[in-house]
Amino acid sequence: MFKKVLIANRGEIALRVHRACKELGIQTVAIHSTADADSMHVKVADESVCVGPPSSMDSYLNISSIMAAAEVSDAEAIHPGYGFLSENPEFAEIVKASGLTFIGPEPEVIRLMGNKVQARKTMIAAGVPVVQGSEGAVNSEEDALRIAREIGFPVIIKAVGGGGGRGMKVVHAEAGLIRAYTVARNEARQFFRNDAIYIEKYLEAPRHVEIQIMCDRHGNAVHLGERDCSLQRRHQKILEEAPSPAVSPEERHRLGTLAAKAAHAVGYEGAGTFEFLYDKGNFYFLEMNTRIQVEHPVTEMVTGMDLVKEQIRIAANLPMSFTQEDIVMRGHSIECRINAEDSETFLPSPGLITEYHAPGGGGVRVDSNCYTGYRIPPHYDSMIGKLIVHGRNREEAVTRMRRALDEYIICGISTTIPLHQRIMQDATFISGTYDLHFLERFLGK
Repeated sequence: MFKKVLIANRGEIALRVHRACKELGIQTVAIHSTADADSMHVKVADESVCVGPPSSMDSYLNISSIMAAAEVSDAEAIHPGYGFLSENPEFAEIVKASGLTFIGPEPEVIRLMGNKVQARKTMIAAGVPVVQGSEGAVNSEEDALRIAREIGFPVIIKAVGGGGGRGMKVVHAEAGLIRAYTVARNEARQFFRNDAIYIEKYLEAPRHVEIQIMCDRHGNAVHLGERDCSLQRRHQKILEEAPSPAVSPEERHRLGTLAAKAAHAVGYEGAGTFEFLYDKGNFYFLEMNTRIQVEHPVTEMVTGMDLVKEQIRIAANLPMSFTQEDIVMRGHSIECRINAEDSETFLPSPGLITEYHAPGGGGVRVDSNCYTGYRIPPHYDSMIGKLIVHGRNREEAVTRMRRALDEYIICGISTTIPLHQRIMQDATFISGTYDLHFLERFLGK
C-alpha cells in the first residue's frame, strides 16, 4: 500500500479522497490555489502545497506545478478526483513516466474512452447497444445533412471530445441543421480544442441511467448496480438516486454484466461508469467516465462499499476486496447536489458563509468542505456539497431527504436547497415516473 498520496483536486472530492486515504493509513498531500488556502481539504491534509493563483489553468490544471508538488512532498501516487485532470491521458502518462502511480485506468484506456466516436465503436464491438448514429466524425455540412436524413429527425449533434453539454445541439427539423452543426463545431473547438462532431438519433423522453463498474489488475470485473441521473438542467446533473425507479432487477443484472465485461475487454482498471439512455425498455450507450463520479455516494449507500478506498487498493495492485456475489443493493439512496447558486435564476453566489450547520441523524451523509466563516471563491464550479440520504425504500428516502433539507443551514450566500425542497414535494418526482426533461418542465411552472 502507498505511504503518501497527493490529491490533485479541491473541495469536497479532495476531502472525500483524504478521508479514504486516512482510513487506509495513508498520508495525504493537498494542493491548492491561493484562493483555496482556507479550504477544508487543505486544513485536514497532512501536508499542503500551493500550486498557483486562483485561475484553474494556472493551478489545478497546471501539470508542471502539480508534478513539482508531488516531487517535493515525496508522494508515491496521485489521485485526480473528478473534473480538472481526472480524464486527461497526457497527465496520466506524465504521472506514470515520473515513476508515480496514477490512481485510475491506463492512459491509453482514458484516451480510447474519452473519444466519443472510438468509444462508440468499441462498445458496438463488445455487444453494448448504442443509439443509431454516424459511424464516425462528420466532416462536412453535406455529410451532416445526409446522415441526419438517414437517421430521421430529431437528431443530436455532439462533440467527439466533449462533455457537460458543450458542443451539443438538438435539431428538430432540417432547416436548423446547418446552423446547429456550425455552432456545435465552434463550441467543440473552443472548449475541447477539437472541432470533430458526430450525430445520433435524439430520443424524446428517455431517462439517464448509469452503471458503476470496478475492475482490478487480477482479472476481476464487477458492477455495483445503476444510478438514475435524469434530473438535469442544461445537461448538468442536479439530483441522483440508486437504484433507478425504472430499472428492474433483471435489467440491472443484464446491463451490469454487459458493462463489466465491456470494461474488462478494454483493459480497464479502477472505478468507472457507463452512461446510458433508457427509453421504452431499451438501453443505449452514451459514454464512459474513466474516473470516480460526483454521485458515487448513492452507490456506496446502497451497496455498503467504499469506492474510493477500492480505487486506491486497485492502484496499489491489490485485488478487489469483494466479488460480484458480495454486491447486494439494500434500500434506496438519493443525492442532492448543493450549489452556491440562486435557486430561481441559477446565478452563482460566491461569498462568505456566515452560518453553517449540516443535517445529521440516521441515514444522512453530507460531503462538503464548507464551514462557518469559509469564503466560497468565485473561480470554480458552484457545487459546494452533496446531501445524501438512505432509507429502507424510496418512500423513506424521500421523506428523509425532506427532513435533512429542512435541517441544512447555510447563511450568507444563496444555495439550491430551496429548489431541492420543491422537487421533494413534486408528485411526478415522488411517483418516480420522471424523464430527462422533467426539470425543464418543472422549472417552467
